[in-house]
Amino acid sequence: MDRRKFLKQSSLASSLFFVPSFVKAFENVASSSLGYKRLVIIQLSGGNDGLNTVVPFENDLYYKERPSLSIAKGDVLKLTDEIGLHPSLAPLNRLYDKGLLTIINNVGYPNPNRSHFRSMDIWQTAVDSDEYSQSGWIGRYIDNYGDAPYTAIEINESLSLAMKGETKNAIATQDAKSLFNLSRDPYFKNLQGHKNDTHLSEHNLGYLYKSMIEAHSSAKYIYETSKTVSAKKEYPKNKFGKQLKTTAQFINSHLETKVYYASLNGFDTHVNQLPTQKRLLSQYAEGIETFVQDLKAGGTFDDTLILTFSEFGRRVKQNASVGTDHGTANNLFIIGNQLRKPGLYNKMANLSDLDGNGDLKFEIDFRTIYATVLNKWLEVNDKKILNKSFKQLNFI
Repeated sequence: MDRRKFLKQSSLASSLFFVPSFVKAFENVASSSLGYKRLVIIQLSGGNDGLNTVVPFENDLYYKERPSLSIAKGDVLKLTDEIGLHPSLAPLNRLYDKGLLTIINNVGYPNPNRSHFRSMDIWQTAVDSDEYSQSGWIGRYIDNYGDAPYTAIEINESLSLAMKGETKNAIATQDAKSLFNLSRDPYFKNLQGHKNDTHLSEHNLGYLYKSMIEAHSSAKYIYETSKTVSAKKEYPKNKFGKQLKTTAQFINSHLETKVYYASLNGFDTHVNQLPTQKRLLSQYAEGIETFVQDLKAGGTFDDTLILTFSEFGRRVKQNASVGTDHGTANNLFIIGNQLRKPGLYNKMANLSDLDGNGDLKFEIDFRTIYATVLNKWLEVNDKKILNKSFKQLNFI
């Protein structure tokens, strides 16, 4: 295989620059992984409209500002006498009724940015809106607490900034077999035979090659550990369902992976929002419910926490194209069986008290949620990863 082509296409090359000497012994992996806490992060890319997701169906201002875009009161899945879910979220509503869902409203950050790319960078790096970072919050978690590249896995063909550290990166793969087959490529195996060559170690790409060589062990470990485990439930036939199916396979095989990352794209609904959001929220809710059922069947749900976010919400007022433009604060979902406060964690925003741009005012800094997950779920020093202290919340 051509070297340039291999380096460009290889997820091992593009997503893995891991410090050598990470390879652990693989004995007794399954038994030692029982009770191993895992975090699953779901990204709704594009800026999901939170106001049509968690609906204030008794608020007249909501219907006034969205005369042809609001969710009809009779269609809302009621959670309380005033608040309900989008009708496509019936599977999520069932999780809510079982006490497995916490909804945190008005999540954002100071001085918000309405650019998709910049706001996503802020969410993924967990820095202030006027700061920039080349490392993500999960990447820094791996830097400080990761024993191997598979400490975190993104179920995708490329790696998000959130998963890139200063010295270590997560692994990006869509399935274990493809990753393993890639690691067995003849060119890759040829590199293994030259691991200790002097000219290779002195070459500018020597570190990359060494990392790729050592990554072979990770690819083999992931494949060998997970290949005998199959889904116990029938997943929706879409890309997001496939991501969750792969994630469940990895979790139920007891990989020693602590963080998984998946995404659902298409939420930038400037035009004709209703059918698009209906379709996407259906994919999300159906996939998540199946995923939870699969983990329950595998005995791993109690040790798994699922966090769903979007880079920003949408404007309160609908636009001329029956859609919504970029906003700020949004809702965030936490799913699990170890929730201290299931249901609505806090009140929805006051629609009569918006910021100067007609956006919802944020109440909860998203980094307080990260800090809580790091400290109370993954049981690590959140300040060491987020580079400053944030208030701990009470949802776990």
